[in-house]
Amino acid sequence: MAHEKNHDYHILPPSVNPLLGSLSALVMLTGAILWMHDNGPYIFLAGFVGVLYIMYAWWSEVVAESHVGDHTPVVQIGLRYGFILFIMSEIMFFSAWFWSLFKHQLYPMYEYVGTEYVKPEFHQINAFELPLINTLLLLISGCAATWAHHALVHDNNRKDLRMGLILAIAFGAVFTAFQVYEYHELLVVDGWTFSGEITFANFFMATGFHGMHVLIGTIFLLVCLIRANKGHFTPQSHVGFEAAAWYWHFP
Repeated sequence: MAHEKNHDYHILPPSVNPLLGSLSALVMLTGAILWMHDNGPYIFLAGFVGVLYIMYAWWSEVVAESHVGDHTPVVQIGLRYGFILFIMSEIMFFSAWFWSLFKHQLYPMYEYVGTEYVKPEFHQINAFELPLINTLLLLISGCAATWAHHALVHDNNRKDLRMGLILAIAFGAVFTAFQVYEYHELLVVDGWTFSGEITFANFFMATGFHGMHVLIGTIFLLVCLIRANKGHFTPQSHVGFEAAAWYWHFP
């Protein structure tokens, strides 16, 4: 029949979500710029709420598509490739901050003070204290996510799937709490600032975006836990959880 589907691809119906998502992101970023110029956070918050709504609406449609069988093996490959490209963009983003850190550590830009050039002062953190604890927390959390993935793919063990996700989420939440504590100590106790010196700028931008990455990943895994409790994932169809696991392993 002419109306019957004779291919493995998923032809999407027209949707307003891409347009609304782009406009919401534009409003949010414009509002952020205005906020930085002391015009208040209201435009930024309006755009942010719009972005959150589009994320929920759009991804809900993707989940519904998987339930009706639209996510064929060919479609799943496309979804995986798309998420891999997204992770590659994040790698480039964080590489830029590491590049800036190493560049200014190895080849510092001397400042002209009075009649002479002065080497900028660099501030360091003991990597074997709280940073080491947070690193171990993320590694253990990654192991828990891998355990959950293995339980789903190889055994379809729903109990171990849920337990692994719960542990991964818990360790991610503890990491975020420790990073908040670390920021408090640096800003309030040690007198660091968000601007003024290249060390502070590099540190807070890199660790701040990494902390946001972990927070988003924790929410990602929490959504997967909710879906797992509803029986959404199967050994053959679990692209959403696979994407969450990849995202979680990246930090």
